Amino acid sequence: MTLSRLVLAFAASTLFTGGAFAAELSLVSGSVGKDIEELRGQLDEFEKESGHTVKIVEMPASTTDQFGQYRLWLSAGNEDIDVYRTDVIWAPQLAGSLVDLTEAAKDIVGQHFPSMIESQTVDGKLVALPMYTDAPALYYRTDLLEKYGKEPPKTWSELEATAKEIQDKEREAGNSQMNGFVFQGAPYEGLTCDGLEWVASNGGGQIVAPDGEITINNPKAAAALERAKGWVGTIAPDGVLAYKEEESRGVWQTGNAVFMRNWPYAYALSNGGDSAVAGKFNVVPLPASEGGSSAACLGGWNLAVSKYSKNQEAAIDLVKYLSSEKAQKQRAVNQSRLPTIPSLYDDAEIAEKQPIVTEWKDVVTNAVPRPSAPTKRQYNEVSKEFWTAVNETISGRGSAADNLDQLEKRLRRLKRDAWE
Repeated sequence: MTLSRLVLAFAASTLFTGGAFAAELSLVSGSVGKDIEELRGQLDEFEKESGHTVKIVEMPASTTDQFGQYRLWLSAGNEDIDVYRTDVIWAPQLAGSLVDLTEAAKDIVGQHFPSMIESQTVDGKLVALPMYTDAPALYYRTDLLEKYGKEPPKTWSELEATAKEIQDKEREAGNSQMNGFVFQGAPYEGLTCDGLEWVASNGGGQIVAPDGEITINNPKAAAALERAKGWVGTIAPDGVLAYKEEESRGVWQTGNAVFMRNWPYAYALSNGGDSAVAGKFNVVPLPASEGGSSAACLGGWNLAVSKYSKNQEAAIDLVKYLSSEKAQKQRAVNQSRLPTIPSLYDDAEIAEKQPIVTEWKDVVTNAVPRPSAPTKRQYNEVSKEFWTAVNETISGRGSAADNLDQLEKRLRRLKRDAWE
């Protein structure tokens, strides 16, 4: 390429202002709730401070759809996207197309939970910086539990009994739309999270163990999924089989559910001015089986720079800005997003505005990871096979035992062909 063409290509992606080049960046992000609104506000601040401009490329809410599009763009060497908002599980699969941030972030990585940094480090390269972490909660209606003399459930059996009793009595009293429990039952990544929590809290393991052993086909895992199947059409609506996070929140926030499993983002929204449950709910850790332990799936989102970006230096500055203590505190106060910076869990303003954040530190640090590390580049295929088996089971298409037996066979083929 001639020098003149190089200059033209560079000028196409930058503006010259005041003696310095200001980049025009693109950041791709999915969202739930008010994620995009919050992100735009922070980008406006970044633009004022840096002189760069940032365009948001919005994606569907489904993490499964997002990952598929990301993989297509990155495999094609797409130069149009500079920064990707990435799920905590994607690092091993996308690492080859992402910039190593180790040197650029060496002065700030120590501010974050070491496990969060480790989760985004692949073959010694830091490929993304944490934006926020995530661990779900059981939301419950304080007014309804008080009305019927109930305590927040600690076991799934208690949840079933309380949900059924209150649901039925509320329906008898005239609220025909009341449901006992809503969660994420659609066949997508969110069901992998829900299903993993059911299985792990019943002592059924983690789908694939850290050493790569496939452990999902066991009686405790099957029992957990059979129990969840019993919720559909009894304490949960039949439509839950198509619910993702926002569908669950929609039912809950209109006042038509006693319990909801969802991520902390729903806490701030549930207390919003348009919420029928504002001031009428609280959260506790997810239930467990008798003798088991509560299991919350580890979530979270990160920021990665594409190695195909023509503006990598500016993109790295943007990633550092959005992962900073200032940005994470804003997200915690405004959206009840969980920081990856431990000191923020002791912040008085966050505790006052969004108590779930400061109360959730132990839940985060003990959260159960999905098996992206042992399954490496095949995680998405492994997860798809798992959520399919779970959805088939709770939809009544085959027993949990039969579906998990078939799942194990499919996972063994994947392991033999790809991740060993």
